[in-house]
Amino acid sequence: MAGSNIDAAAKEMEALHVGKTQETKQENLNKVASVEDVTSPKELEAAGSNDGAPGAQSSPPEDRDDAEDGAAASVAAKKKKKKSKANRKKKGPLQQTDPPSIPIDELFPSGDFPEGEIQEYKDDNLWRTTNEEKREQERLQKPIYSSVRLAAEVHRQVRKYMRSVMKPGMLMIELCDTLENMVRKLINENGLQAGIAFPTGCSLNWVAAHWTPNSGDKTVLQYDDVMKLDFGTHIDGHIVDSAFTVAFNPMFDPLLQATRDATNTGIKEAGIDVRLCDVGAAIQEVMESYEVEIDGKVFQVKSVRNLNGHSIEPYHIHAGKSVPIVKGGDQTKMEEGEFYAIETFGSTGKGFVREDLECSHYMKNFDVGHVPLRVAKSKQLLGTINNNFGTLAFCRRYLDRIGETKYLMALKNLCDVGIVQPIPPMCDVKGSYVSQSEHTILLRPTCKEVISRGDDY
Repeated sequence: MAGSNIDAAAKEMEALHVGKTQETKQENLNKVASVEDVTSPKELEAAGSNDGAPGAQSSPPEDRDDAEDGAAASVAAKKKKKKSKANRKKKGPLQQTDPPSIPIDELFPSGDFPEGEIQEYKDDNLWRTTNEEKREQERLQKPIYSSVRLAAEVHRQVRKYMRSVMKPGMLMIELCDTLENMVRKLINENGLQAGIAFPTGCSLNWVAAHWTPNSGDKTVLQYDDVMKLDFGTHIDGHIVDSAFTVAFNPMFDPLLQATRDATNTGIKEAGIDVRLCDVGAAIQEVMESYEVEIDGKVFQVKSVRNLNGHSIEPYHIHAGKSVPIVKGGDQTKMEEGEFYAIETFGSTGKGFVREDLECSHYMKNFDVGHVPLRVAKSKQLLGTINNNFGTLAFCRRYLDRIGETKYLMALKNLCDVGIVQPIPPMCDVKGSYVSQSEHTILLRPTCKEVISRGDDY
């Protein structure tokens, strides 16, 4: 009996040990499953290979939460970046406002400003068009071309807007202030580096040029007026000088057409090695082929023989050469690289102008040396002129604008000693009408570029 009881007890102990072993295995399986529920395969692999140490544990739950938050933030940032790129693509290039208010250099951030009208040279200069050496010369001049094209684009946008707002009954001083403030804004005025090249000429009827209202002037633009709107822009002294005539009464259309066609003829004839007198002869022939009927009376349009176009140099609006608008005159030739203002004046009067009316335009003489001044106010005014205008033309309104007061005697003193040159209005006979058209051209090595050409003229 004793032997059977021992066997039974042994069997019972063996069964109990097997049951516990199975329970332990099941518990271990349950733990592994729970770990897999909260841990990615990569984390398990990392935990299992932690320095090869057996029994290495996974990261704490707080670290896992931080990692997940960082990943989510990274994904959100990438989505936001993609969205902003998509928005930029949708917006496209910057567009000008109405009225224009965005500086032109912001509209063309690449610095590639619109090119003017290109005209090929004629006859003996045709070879220039394809000559590689001449093309290389132009590439070296690109900074200058960019500056003058920027100034020309400002001119085009300003005059386009002014055409839309000019109307009879408008004060002339209001017209000038509107135009000049827009130039300052679009060109990003910056001292002598960028700004207005000369005062806005808005000469009326028999007054051909160089009139702008002084402060307090009450002149009003009328329906039957013929107004020459002549204004200039510049970048680093590279000047764009362009003008057109405004007349609300269609009776004056032939007069305006005469100067437009004469100016375009002058541009066509101009070129490297062309004599200035030949340009003048071609202009006069076209100008005086026109007639205009005013209030039932027919007038032949005459070229104003003592007004001319001119060469332009940096900070020097009237440089050394004059382009006549009648036959005869200077035999001097145009040269490569020169800028010219080709401008014509057609008149129903005598075709000859004289100085008259109150002076508004002034300009420091380009070649003036040191001149001793005794009057303190004159010294101070000269300093103001040097700092704000240099050798660019200015008017009394500009001095008022920068805060100068009681300066007329000092200004007269600067004129008397030859430092400053007064530029009074130029007038034909009273009762006549004068029109004007003007463009700035550049005689490039390979072609002729009409810098200020636009859709309007």
